[in-house]
Amino acid sequence: MNFFSKETKTALQAKEAALQLAFAPVAFQATRALRNLGILKIISDAGRAGISLEDIVAQLTLSKYAVRVLLEAGLGIELLLVNDKKYTLSKMGYFIEYDELTRINMDFTQDICYRGMDHLEEALITGKPAGLRELGPWETIYPGLSLLPPDIGKSWFDFDHYYSDIAYPQVLPVVFASKPRQLLELGGNTGKWALACTGYDPDVQVTILDLPGQMGIATQKIKAAGLEHRVSFFTTDVLNENLPFPDGKFDAIWMSQFLDCFSEAQIIAILQRCMASLADGGRIYILEPFWDRQVFKSAAYCLQQTSLYFTAMANGNSQMYHSDDLIACITAAGLTVISQNDQMGMSYTLLQCVIK
Repeated sequence: MNFFSKETKTALQAKEAALQLAFAPVAFQATRALRNLGILKIISDAGRAGISLEDIVAQLTLSKYAVRVLLEAGLGIELLLVNDKKYTLSKMGYFIEYDELTRINMDFTQDICYRGMDHLEEALITGKPAGLRELGPWETIYPGLSLLPPDIGKSWFDFDHYYSDIAYPQVLPVVFASKPRQLLELGGNTGKWALACTGYDPDVQVTILDLPGQMGIATQKIKAAGLEHRVSFFTTDVLNENLPFPDGKFDAIWMSQFLDCFSEAQIIAILQRCMASLADGGRIYILEPFWDRQVFKSAAYCLQQTSLYFTAMANGNSQMYHSDDLIACITAAGLTVISQNDQMGMSYTLLQCVIK
């Protein structure tokens, strides 16, 4: 990846981009309004022939003024095209309306990040998630996830799972190539990985380690699947080094998009405690999206901006890491990376690690 090593814009293009960025929060909300109020869908349904302002207004309960200012903003944002006073969707407008990935990212930005980002500078100065007060009275976001209003919680979980879940079909054969009988998952969330494992291998026993407040959804999912005899739960706070991990018996330890929730010092401490829970010959599997290993520049961009969610909203001290930085933590903990695969799901990397 060599996206960030040289200038790609002329001076005029750079100034245009700077001006667009200056109005980016306004453009974001205008885009959401065009989508949520149904205007993009109406224009899409009109097809190539397009549709006039008056005909759009006739299908809505909005005033002509409201529709007009949104349409004109949509032209500037490049969501729309207009010819002979008939509006059609641009390619970007199409993706805003129909692309699931774009919708998930926008909903996450709005529901989880938008208000809190006003406190980003404070978070950077203090090392605390200063924007989290916009969601609830927690020191980090994780104890509060199960307490968020359903629609806001859905935006968080949709964002969290969309990327990593796609990688599961490719990851499972790698993890189970060594036939692990006991697998420990750090950060079980809604239990999707545990269910995938038990579905893939009829003999594996899975233990989910997570915060008490995070276990509720996973417990319900496991019970509904009738898998209580194969999936167990271990509640603890991984940041409290006085609280033990399960005893050393696990053939595999799994972490999917988990270590990016912690600072480098915390990652090292967590990995060292994981080592004590490994059986002889056991392996630690780490699935992460590294921004420096992305195929597309837009993917790297999304990950870089997601880092600021961790800064302002999640915990104040973690990020979506450059691969060199996370691998340095793995090495410092006393582990060796024996395999790296960058082709998992949407440009995820799977690291296999063993004790040195």
